[in-house]
Amino acid sequence: MQERSSVVDLADSLRKELDRYSPGGKLPSSRVLVERFRVSPVTVSRALAQLAAEGLVVTRPGAGAFRARPRPAAATAGDTSWQEIALSADAAAEAVPRTVDASGVLVSLAAPPPGVVEFNGGYLHPSLQPERAMGAALARAGRRPGAWSRPPMEGLPELREWFARGIGGAVGAAEVLVAAGGQTALTTALRALAPPGAPVLVESPTYPGMLAIARAAGLRPVPVPVDPDGVKPELLADAFRATGARVFVCQPLFQNPTGAVLSPERRGEVLRIARDAGAFVVEDDFVRRLVHEDAPPLPRPLAAEDPDGVVVHVGSLTKATSPSFRVSALAARGPVLERLRAIQVVDTFFVPRPLQEAALELVGSPAWPRHLRTVSAELKARRDTMTAALRLRIPELALPHVPFGGYHLWGRLPDGTDESAFTAAALRAGVAVTPGRPYYSAEPPAARIRLSFAAVAGTEEITEGVRRLAAAYDEVRT
Repeated sequence: MQERSSVVDLADSLRKELDRYSPGGKLPSSRVLVERFRVSPVTVSRALAQLAAEGLVVTRPGAGAFRARPRPAAATAGDTSWQEIALSADAAAEAVPRTVDASGVLVSLAAPPPGVVEFNGGYLHPSLQPERAMGAALARAGRRPGAWSRPPMEGLPELREWFARGIGGAVGAAEVLVAAGGQTALTTALRALAPPGAPVLVESPTYPGMLAIARAAGLRPVPVPVDPDGVKPELLADAFRATGARVFVCQPLFQNPTGAVLSPERRGEVLRIARDAGAFVVEDDFVRRLVHEDAPPLPRPLAAEDPDGVVVHVGSLTKATSPSFRVSALAARGPVLERLRAIQVVDTFFVPRPLQEAALELVGSPAWPRHLRTVSAELKARRDTMTAALRLRIPELALPHVPFGGYHLWGRLPDGTDESAFTAAALRAGVAVTPGRPYYSAEPPAARIRLSFAAVAGTEEITEGVRRLAAAYDEVRT
């Protein structure tokens, strides 16, 4: 983190000084910049690379860095208004318009302004990411024989085998495809299982990114309510009968956003109901490796208990590592596997081999179990800190379920609270939260917010963030 800050600061300083040099003029040498700013040669190299990427500097090997010549004046903007007709001309013929609304996804991806506490993040804070282990794994992977050659379309056999062992049951390596992150795997699954215009059953509330995938594919999300024990089987059966749907997407473990775990009594019921309906269950097992230190033994993936090919399983390494470590598994049994494979090949060809090799190096290293233990303990401490602080400072915010895995809490605001006004007031107070509305495919039953405790620096920042949140709550309730 210190190195990144130094690069940004040096780039800012050099950017401000560029007017001292005429176009084509040579900047001070790297040695001079190292001595003047008291930074490392690596920092100087990265800062100059940043300015070169911005088109402000030109670097010439062996000669140095020079101020770039002015860019030619931009051409007059053309008239793109014709696109409004072209993009919407076929909408009337579509059963479900394939519009793409990424707002619900961007809420958890967009970096908040400096100084704002990030309670809306969907990934581990850099201090929790295994950066050193990932860097070492990538370096070792790059030296493997054939590391830069084309991998098998389905993925490296050893990585497929590792994912298969993690799923368990009768799932074997031959039934696993390596995909480029969970979002890509879910997109492939929905495209393979449902034609445009078809209904798809989803948990309510559910992950906004999945709703965006469905709508972009022209599918019609139909909500099925969940409680702390997961989806309600009787309502799931009703939804299958009423809609004729052939796909149900669920997160049986640490559901996003509720944190619910599908109870043992309901697991078999869900599989039986789907099988009777002639439907698939897409299991999004996205945070199995973010279990908290105090958790009881975890249930196996649904795919491990499914001999009949009902479940299409999605599992990912991303949440437990880094948003840029996009390696996941897509597992299925029967003829559907070939359809999944064909769609994946058409869309992405394959996951880059160096990334797959790095994944193998990472999960096979002693650093991997140490990292998981560290994250497990830290997430529990952060969860407990946030829960205690919320109950102390905003007792009116109901927390009906405190999970033992995942990275967030799902809070219900008192009746009459304006959810949008509250999230806006929170941002003014210096804390970013995720509103509940994007998690519902239909009208939400109550005002809610999702609060992440994984993307912040530590427990002190959580305490400060809740203090700011309490001030925002007082503002909207007065």
